Amino acid sequence: MMNLMHWRLLVAIAEYGTITRAAGQVGMTQSGASQALAQMEDMLGVRLFVRDHRRVLPTAIGLQVLEQARAMLGSLAQIRQLVDTARGIPRGSLRLAGFPVVMATFMPPLLQRFNQLYPGIEVVQLQVSDDEVDALLDAQLVDLGVVLNPEPERRSWLLGRDSWVAVLPEDHGWRGSSIDLASLVAQPFVLATGGCSVNARSLAARAGLALADVRVEVREWNSAFSLVRERLGVTLVPRSTLPEQRQGLRILPLATVLEREFALVPATGSEPNALVRAFLDILDER
Repeated sequence: MMNLMHWRLLVAIAEYGTITRAAGQVGMTQSGASQALAQMEDMLGVRLFVRDHRRVLPTAIGLQVLEQARAMLGSLAQIRQLVDTARGIPRGSLRLAGFPVVMATFMPPLLQRFNQLYPGIEVVQLQVSDDEVDALLDAQLVDLGVVLNPEPERRSWLLGRDSWVAVLPEDHGWRGSSIDLASLVAQPFVLATGGCSVNARSLAARAGLALADVRVEVREWNSAFSLVRERLGVTLVPRSTLPEQRQGLRILPLATVLEREFALVPATGSEPNALVRAFLDILDER
């Protein structure tokens, strides 16, 4: 059965010209979008798109279907606007700051749901470091920020958790299915920060340890994985940053689990407005 996601996907494919880019726009995987398009064409009994070199172009009947789909989605947006006005939800934009890995992993489902409920509201996303998130919140330059490990007394809404894992060269001689932090930081080390103040160095210091032999320090997680593959050292990263292709890498959990928490925090010194409350309501509904 076709639903609104199918119609949004249809319009996105026409606008972006590729299934991959359209899938990202509507919050689907590339394979899921391809299957959804095939289902639509099967149910309608017509080809809606054809491939032309690297682009996907609508067929003649596809253009007519797209015209109706846009009209339907436009009517839905008007209905939503009427409902938003009745509920006191203002029009405008919501400013959201966070660091890249969180914006790419934890936020898409929430943003997709928010866009479905409030299509007339623009969400402006700023990808910054964790220190910059706090500065933007303190200056009230954003409405919501993704804060790493917020203090217990700070008003926040939990977004998700992520465990730290050790990454060793595939042929590393460590025996065992896990590794303790002290043994890990004693190894030749590739320090990856991801642009965050919480990283292997700060975690070791918190445990009363120190990185014994830092061979190189990098900002990007992918750079660290490449250096580990080259046997330059080991590293400690959040699980969410692990690459899909893990050839040459050996992933081990820590003997004592370490996690980092992400939470949404409203701007400092002000009460959340209707838009912020609407977004946080979606988080509470999960």
